Amino acid sequence: MWENLLKAYLARAIRKGRLTVTFADGTTESYGTGVDGPEVAVKINDPALARKMISDIELGFSEAYMDGRLEIENEDIYSVVVLAMLNLRSEGAHRGTIHKLVAGSRKLLRRMAQFNPVGKAQENVAHHYDLSGELYDLFLDEDRQYSCGYWPRLDMTLEEAQEAKKQHIAGKLLLKPGMRVLDIGCGWGGMALTLAKDYGVQVVGVTLSKEQHAIAVTRARNAGLEGQVEFRLQDYRHVEETFDRIVSVGMFEHVGVPHYREYFRHVKKLLAPNGVALIHTIGRSDPPGTTAAFITKYIFPGGYVPALSEASAAIEKERLVTTDVEVWRLHYAETLKHWYDRFMENVDKAEALYDAQFVRMWRLYLIACEMTFRMNDQVVFQFQLARDQEAVPLTRDYLYTPDRPDVLKAPLEETSQVASAPVRAAE
Repeated sequence: MWENLLKAYLARAIRKGRLTVTFADGTTESYGTGVDGPEVAVKINDPALARKMISDIELGFSEAYMDGRLEIENEDIYSVVVLAMLNLRSEGAHRGTIHKLVAGSRKLLRRMAQFNPVGKAQENVAHHYDLSGELYDLFLDEDRQYSCGYWPRLDMTLEEAQEAKKQHIAGKLLLKPGMRVLDIGCGWGGMALTLAKDYGVQVVGVTLSKEQHAIAVTRARNAGLEGQVEFRLQDYRHVEETFDRIVSVGMFEHVGVPHYREYFRHVKKLLAPNGVALIHTIGRSDPPGTTAAFITKYIFPGGYVPALSEASAAIEKERLVTTDVEVWRLHYAETLKHWYDRFMENVDKAEALYDAQFVRMWRLYLIACEMTFRMNDQVVFQFQLARDQEAVPLTRDYLYTPDRPDVLKAPLEETSQVASAPVRAAE
């Protein structure tokens, strides 16, 4: 019965491209027109998988691929993800009753899933960021920037794009030597160390990851910056001092909607009267939604990508002044492409660190995220905030000066990137 339901669902859902499925009973069927999308083939090895996929097609597929119950011809994950995004995520009217019930229950329970009090927040962080440090060495840049790079030019290296990101953020902070800066979610310390070294500021970085904290402390000592940079294993909600500047890169995605006002309340409390804050976060261009079950269960428990309306509402209610909002389109897609390519260059090392199932999970994670930015309007928001509307200049001219040629050259060619997505998917 479940297999027949799955076949009927796929017949309704797959309109673009072509999906060929070999079912557990040995029968093979194809779905789709074969045009306007890639052609992919999969083999289902577990007869019980149909029931799981009927209730949640994305999670069912992801788990089955991870543990080998579903095989993808030529390991062409890119094409499978593109096919899914072209069809499944836009065919809401064709979803069956079970799919709609699952989606509805997620919306009702999303605030509970994003409930991140102090102790729970540390558990969620440990799930991802306390993985082996050797894993991140396999695909990140030399400074371990685990967030979106800034790509003024497509011929930049990953290292150059991450350096451009840090300098762009530093420009928005309007730093002066001797200022005190708080880095909320400091990761492995790259941003804090750059600001201290290049701009002569004093930085306090806080993280909930024991692995990241240990590495950041070592990096500060090796760089001779212990007197300028202090890294703490501490929740930002326990910080008591006041700072001239606050920066937070790639941390707001872990806050959760129930804690948005709490987050910005602390930003305001910790910020000097004439201070400036820069919050860099992944965001969604569409209305508020839910996090994919695969990401919540296996990658970022408690995480959520905010809509602009959700973040802005919390900022307004805490009476912070929004002095600037910048939207980065496709910059993260380019970053993820580089991460994936580097990961695959070191895939044998990754499997030696963990196992083949982990490698499949990580490949799916990186590819799905890249294609979400390319095809599903996911973006990056940079909020520049202040307590005083006169804390920053009236225009953005101060960001684009002759001494920053990396930001002045040809902009990212978003149109060509979108057009090339199916081509990359077929590689």
